[in-house]
Amino acid sequence: MRATGPGARPALALLLLLAGVAMSAAAAPSAPPLFNVSLDMAPELRWLPVLQHFDLDFLRTAMAHILGDKVPEWVHVVMRKAVGELERFLPQPFTDEIRGMCAVLNFSLADCVLVNLAYESTAFCTSIVAQDSAGHIYHGRNLDYPFGDFLRKLTVDVQFLKNGQIAFTGTTFIGYVGLWTGQSPRKFTISGDERDKGWWWENAIAAFFQRHSPISWLIRTTLSESENFEAAVYKLAKTPLIADVYYIVGGMSPLEGVVITRNRGGPADIWPLDPLNGAWFRVETNYDHWKPVPEKDDRRTPAIKALNATGQENLTLEALFQVLSVFPVYNNYTVYTTVMSAANPDKYMTRIRNLG
Repeated sequence: MRATGPGARPALALLLLLAGVAMSAAAAPSAPPLFNVSLDMAPELRWLPVLQHFDLDFLRTAMAHILGDKVPEWVHVVMRKAVGELERFLPQPFTDEIRGMCAVLNFSLADCVLVNLAYESTAFCTSIVAQDSAGHIYHGRNLDYPFGDFLRKLTVDVQFLKNGQIAFTGTTFIGYVGLWTGQSPRKFTISGDERDKGWWWENAIAAFFQRHSPISWLIRTTLSESENFEAAVYKLAKTPLIADVYYIVGGMSPLEGVVITRNRGGPADIWPLDPLNGAWFRVETNYDHWKPVPEKDDRRTPAIKALNATGQENLTLEALFQVLSVFPVYNNYTVYTTVMSAANPDKYMTRIRNLG
């Protein structure tokens, strides 16, 4: 049953309690630090002012742990041998940004690239794009990831500046140049969810020689280059990638919301909002929307129930944050929650979860 009218918010609160969410844990999560990164600086230098705010030994430990846990030894061997050749094919400015940070951290370029690729392969997420009854578009996401003890301390919001103005905003981890979550102000918002199609290291490395893009690097490129929602959707749907993914995009105008299910070579499915037929939201986790989700990882159904309990007429960024706080949408692996709306760029909000 769909809850509407004045009773919708109490219904949602009851749903949260019944779902077993510890309200104290969800009530006052902290904001990550906010930094400016100037795209007018040389790529090797632009992250160095940010690094100064972090414990470099802790960052080295975190990177080493992720490398040791997520990257097979044979990949290390191949990458170290291939990195000199790969440098000619790796997209800029990302490679030089990685190089600049790794010089400070005393890591090899091969290992730093591998750390960035490791993040690409294990991001379990929930993303929602929705339209309220007045036609406003809202976008939210949880990023669920192993190594939360490390990553919660390395999560940052970044305002990327061009000519001294905010060109786009995103949430990321220190040492990682890609974005899984971002906003181009008064244009569009993007989040990415992993689409697990099996082990892909060998293909990923080979794909670099074909100049295919890492998933999160394309999000950042799109935020930087695309002029509107339609252009963003086209770029995200058509650009060859090193792995499958779900891209969720929100725009400025009614109907501008879509889930793009990606194969490496192009779109497998385009799933837009259809509020005229009752589909005022789309929920994407890590499974094709036209297939049932596995019982052991059903975040889709609780998210849908919470959205219906909220009601389209009651949708706000705050309400969307509460939907993303329902168990198991919000779970022990949730590192951060972001809610955003391209039409209200100042309302971009990230909160770090599960800090204990």
